[in-house]
Amino acid sequence: MIKKVKKNHFKNSQNYTGILVLENKRLFKGIGIGYQGEATGEVCFNTSLTGYQEIMSDPSYAGQIINFTFPHIGNVGTNKEDFEADKIWTKGVIFNSEITSPSNYRSFQHLDAWLKKNKIVGITGLDTRSLTNFIRDKGAPKGTIAYSKKGKFNINKLTNSTIKWSGLKNLDLAEKVTTQKNYIWKGLRTWKKEHGYRKNNRNSFHVVAIDYGIKKNILRYFSDFNCKVTVVPCKTSAERILALKPNGVFLSNGPGDPAATGRYAIQVIQNLIQKKMPLFGICLGHQILALSLGGKTKKMKLGHRGANHPVKNLINKNVEITSQNHGFEVVKENLPKNIKITHISLFDKSIEGIRLKNKPVFSVQYHPESNPGPQDSVYLFQEFINNMRKNAKKKRS
Repeated sequence: MIKKVKKNHFKNSQNYTGILVLENKRLFKGIGIGYQGEATGEVCFNTSLTGYQEIMSDPSYAGQIINFTFPHIGNVGTNKEDFEADKIWTKGVIFNSEITSPSNYRSFQHLDAWLKKNKIVGITGLDTRSLTNFIRDKGAPKGTIAYSKKGKFNINKLTNSTIKWSGLKNLDLAEKVTTQKNYIWKGLRTWKKEHGYRKNNRNSFHVVAIDYGIKKNILRYFSDFNCKVTVVPCKTSAERILALKPNGVFLSNGPGDPAATGRYAIQVIQNLIQKKMPLFGICLGHQILALSLGGKTKKMKLGHRGANHPVKNLINKNVEITSQNHGFEVVKENLPKNIKITHISLFDKSIEGIRLKNKPVFSVQYHPESNPGPQDSVYLFQEFINNMRKNAKKKRS
């Protein structure tokens, strides 16, 4: 039991060193891990069974505290290779069970040490099922996670920090996580067990990727398909993008409210479409593309986060198991007539893919780069390559 020892302060009498305070003042107690401190963000849950290092290093989790529903997180350690970004933007993590000693031939560092190094506040020993049920019923709440070895917390202070935080709605986080300058991807392909990461030396097409929070495995897949990739900041103008002479433009994943990022991104995308540039968007890029075409977006109650989400392809009638991480969606109502819906979620029938009629422009809500997750949707990269090839032939003729 936690007993009150001073006004607005609680001291641990049962070795609780971690706490989560939600905006409705509900408390969850556990054992602190990772970085000592406190962090405020939106509390969401992820249902993936594997790939926790890739999940936590995904820039799309900026401003969020991740509650993992799978109980055994950390048992394969961490390594130096499976980062989705150079900087970790996740606010905090919540695990059900204590981290066991890592057992994996690629492990380089214990997850707890990795969390400390990357300044991520964590809690273990918490009832993640109860927290998941709360989020499922009430929606993703604002929360503050804290870790103190002394087990002493100012609940009022943590509650006020939670309530005062603006939340993700109307928040542009892409400008925080984006690259600060153009760079060319070094050309590594996706990881293979036989030889790890290998360099791609062939460049059949040139892709410019607008970085709203891009994941490295997306860039690796473009290398698999023999593409040179130039990554540019999220506020790069259409004129500067076209000056790079790309064969196509990729609109990346990323965090935050698409309407907020769209204040500067929509005009850029509209200009690229006018120039008949092949476009491929995912996640946040998908949402901003829809806004650019006259659609609307809204915040979801729960969002979709996990590597086991079924999506139906309405073109070929196949069902894909997909990897997802988003809290906003494209609104079906009043969708412009020039947009064709190509994919829907089998969980809630929300839009998972769109295509612009008569132009080489399409997007999906999920993460086809499968890191972590199944590889059902890698074909989308090939579709984008085919669009670039057809567009190049038109220009030559």
